[in-house]
Amino acid sequence: QVQLVESGGGLVQAGGSLRLSCAVSGRIFSINAMGWYRQAPGKQRELVARISSGGSTNYLDSVKGRFTISRDNAKNTVYLQMNSLKPEDTGVYFCNVQVNVLVAWGTYEDTYWGQGTQVTVSS
Repeated sequence: QVQLVESGGGLVQAGGSLRLSCAVSGRIFSINAMGWYRQAPGKQRELVARISSGGSTNYLDSVKGRFTISRDNAKNTVYLQMNSLKPEDTGVYFCNVQVNVLVAWGTYEDTYWGQGTQVTVSS
């Protein structure tokens, strides 16, 4: 019903920048919250940043002032601009969206995950 395609990961030196994108497509009536999670090797997945449908944002304390989440509602896309990257930011980054899915009888809300994109920050 709904597909997510992530892009923008890669290898960067400490202090560098990357921009992640997550495009949502399919039977979308509307999109509620959109967010980015990350998972480092041997650690639990953690919320990095989240943006509501109204544009309110919240961030993991360790990325505040360095990362910026934004969304383009016309393109059904969420972005994560990551600046001043540190080795501890290394991990697989997953897009997460709450979608009101359009079906024949109406809509229902469901949560979807992207396939993940690797971010590696070298020291």
